[in-house]
Amino acid sequence: MFDDLLEANQRYQREFHDSGVAGRAKRELAVVTCIDSRIDPLAMLGLVPGDAKIIRNAGARVTDDALRSLVLAANLLDVRRVCVVQHTDCAMVGKTDDELRDTIGELRHADASAWQFLASSDQLATLAHDLERIHDCPLLPDDLEVGGFLFDVRSGALSAV
Repeated sequence: MFDDLLEANQRYQREFHDSGVAGRAKRELAVVTCIDSRIDPLAMLGLVPGDAKIIRNAGARVTDDALRSLVLAANLLDVRRVCVVQHTDCAMVGKTDDELRDTIGELRHADASAWQFLASSDQLATLAHDLERIHDCPLLPDDLEVGGFLFDVRSGALSAV
């Protein structure tokens, strides 16, 4: 079922060498972004492996789990800057959690009523809320630099918001 991935890994392994990349973020950066397949967070920001901690979830939301990762990264792995990067044409924008629960519940013939998908009707307000969650977290350093961005999946442009 995953033979293609194992074959690709064999090719990768032939060229792989221990690059000496540390487990810390060389650029002191963490990026929270979406799982959307059109987004390559390293390429979009001119980064290479080892430069940043990448945290991905549907909608690029600052969930409790994303905050957990940020707390660990900021306190133990040299992260001093966080950028939250949402994107245009996101499937999580313009829908409601009720709509998503109904759709997924019907598809799976299962009860999805307890699930929170964190859909957004106003992307910029949602991003501002998520940035506030980072600022308000008592386990993050007061001097942590936090920025919000919107990535245009059509042009590749990144805009600060």
